[in-house]
Amino acid sequence: MAENRKRNITEVINTYSRRLLGFIRKRVDNPSDAEDILQDVFYQLVDNTQPIEQLTGWLFTVARNKITDKQRKRKPDLLEDLFANEDGEDWGWAELFFDEKDNPETAYLRNLFWETLNSALNELPAEQKTVFVLNELEGVPFKDIAAQTGETVNTLLSRKRYAVLHLRKRLQVLHDELLNY
Repeated sequence: MAENRKRNITEVINTYSRRLLGFIRKRVDNPSDAEDILQDVFYQLVDNTQPIEQLTGWLFTVARNKITDKQRKRKPDLLEDLFANEDGEDWGWAELFFDEKDNPETAYLRNLFWETLNSALNELPAEQKTVFVLNELEGVPFKDIAAQTGETVNTLLSRKRYAVLHLRKRLQVLHDELLNY
């Protein structure tokens, strides 16, 4: 009996792996996350003790649920993310805010940073700017913003992400100008 179940599971995995992975990759940006989700789907199949009438539908439903779970767990972009470049290295912007020396150069750089940030914020669509300002600068949780605006939390996360990407580019330009890259 156990050998028959094992053979059936192997057959299902061989039959559906490629289709499921393609389905998941269309909905998940990171290929490694897609493979993890596929593996989770098959783990759930192995752990399942109930009979499955529509195997294809069941597999794709589980995959869709796993994708949704992964997206819910995704950590939102933070203001600190503005201080890192693509390699994750610290730009040194944070040092401006925590530098206890209040000399004219530090004050000038702080002022330049905030002017650039405000200018970049004004370039954003209103929805993105609002979400970023409320969440990051005013500390309003996404749940509260969602209740205020009637938008879903995922929509708000997406808007903030686009805002962060734009702001990161603009601050990179300022950074490069300051360091004469």
